[in-house]
Amino acid sequence: MTAEAAVRRGNRGVAVLLAWIFPGLGHAYLGRRRTALLYALIVTATFLLGLSFEGRLYTIERSQPLSILATFAVSGAGLLNLGARLLSSNPSGTILAPTYEYGCAYLLTAGLMNLLLMLDAWDIGSGRK
Repeated sequence: MTAEAAVRRGNRGVAVLLAWIFPGLGHAYLGRRRTALLYALIVTATFLLGLSFEGRLYTIERSQPLSILATFAVSGAGLLNLGARLLSSNPSGTILAPTYEYGCAYLLTAGLMNLLLMLDAWDIGSGRK
């Protein structure tokens, strides 16, 4: 095992946390700067498109158990999600907007992509990649 791999392995938890905070940050921390920039652009653009299409930032609703999964998915976007919730005047989206379903799909996809990036950062930090 190289010294670089040993350093990464000890810091994989930090890499995962950074990856959740902002897309690509975990990869940048692990020294994969070009990949980090690409991931940050893709996930951020997808999330912003979801917002511009008036999609919904899901929250847990007791009467709809599947809202738990949707909330988890959207929350995967980290600070993008938190910032959008704080700055948005309409976090529930506009259900009558023609692009509402696309917006919801984009927001869910951005969160899920970032969750996968967190797993990728864990694998890189573990020395598996």
